[in-house]
Amino acid sequence: MSDNRLSVFKTYKLYVGGKFPRSESGRVYEVTDSKGKWLANAPQSSRKDARDAVVAARKAFGGWSGATAYNRGQILYRIAEMLEGRKDQFVREVADAEGLSKSKAAAVVDAAIDRWVWYAGWTDKIGQVVGGANPVAGPFFNLSTPEPTGVVTVLAPQESSFLGLVSVVAPVIATGNTAVVIASADSPLPALSLGEVLATSDLPGGVVNILSGRTAEIAAPLASHQDVNAIDLTGADAELAKELEIAAADNLKRVLRPQPVDGTVDWTTDPGTHRLTAFLETKTVWHPTGALGVSGSSY
Repeated sequence: MSDNRLSVFKTYKLYVGGKFPRSESGRVYEVTDSKGKWLANAPQSSRKDARDAVVAARKAFGGWSGATAYNRGQILYRIAEMLEGRKDQFVREVADAEGLSKSKAAAVVDAAIDRWVWYAGWTDKIGQVVGGANPVAGPFFNLSTPEPTGVVTVLAPQESSFLGLVSVVAPVIATGNTAVVIASADSPLPALSLGEVLATSDLPGGVVNILSGRTAEIAAPLASHQDVNAIDLTGADAELAKELEIAAADNLKRVLRPQPVDGTVDWTTDPGTHRLTAFLETKTVWHPTGALGVSGSSY
């Protein structure tokens, strides 16, 4: 009886505002594996999709940035839990996307799950590392604390379709920012499936929005968008990165320049904290301590 079943192919959709729309343009493009075998049709995002994603990210920013760091950590850990339960699916998708054996793909997925746990642990600690009390002359407390930058456009790595993706998205949202993510153009399926995990992980809709399609076509309007506060150029080649950086200067976006040419980055190494601090602003508050007499502060 099973021999007579029709194959049920998965329909991949964008993830915007906590929902799963098809591309506004109705366009799709073929996604193939490393040997050229057809895998699926992925949505080809338009400029309108990009703008919709920014609106969703801005709407979600207030609630997400205002949540306690501990709560954000719990949600990131929940994402790791949900990925653990769907590991087999992601092993298949990563193996197809990156031309890896099942064992190597499993190692990549395990590392991606561990990466979510890593950043979950940092949410309520990064403020202590980069903030603090500043010694000043006079009867004042002077305290510096990190604040999220805002809406961040993330160009995901082109070669590392899952571990690299997680490595650039997790630190952005761990620190209270919201993200508009442009998935790997040739290997978008793991990213689009990640949207399904995020939707069931207590992550508020709009905190992460995932678009697939031609990287340059989607990135151009986002780089010049006046309501995007920062951009991570990891997935851009040198020529595109230069164009986007020029466009980003129009509203003084914070820009994280690409590291070595994509594909040479070893995403399995200790991620450190540099991506956590890349999209943070420092807020400094002065507060009077009271009158200072011979014996010191009146407090």
